[in-house]
Amino acid sequence: MAKLYDSGAEPERTPGPRKGLRICLSAEVSLRRSGRGSFRVSVIDLSLHGCKAEFVERPNLDEWVWVKFGDLQSVKARVCWIRGFEVGLEFERSIHPAVFEMLSERHKT
Repeated sequence: MAKLYDSGAEPERTPGPRKGLRICLSAEVSLRRSGRGSFRVSVIDLSLHGCKAEFVERPNLDEWVWVKFGDLQSVKARVCWIRGFEVGLEFERSIHPAVFEMLSERHKT
């Protein structure tokens, strides 16, 4: 993956309080922005309600994106904060606990 360069800009919105357990992991996922092709990004952590990812091309706050973990169905997510090239994504619908467990086992660090 390409080296990420932080612009040093202030966060556009700071992360809010956690909704639940968040685990560290290392996963390459397919991500698609509306009206654009999909590309690969790294997911750094995951919860039932969202994840933190590294983007090469920064999205906009409140933009909707689609995250695809391997062969699973895409999950619609909203960009809720941005800090450099890290973004917080909140899933439109929480992922199922069994799917969360499977992903945490598959991609644990």
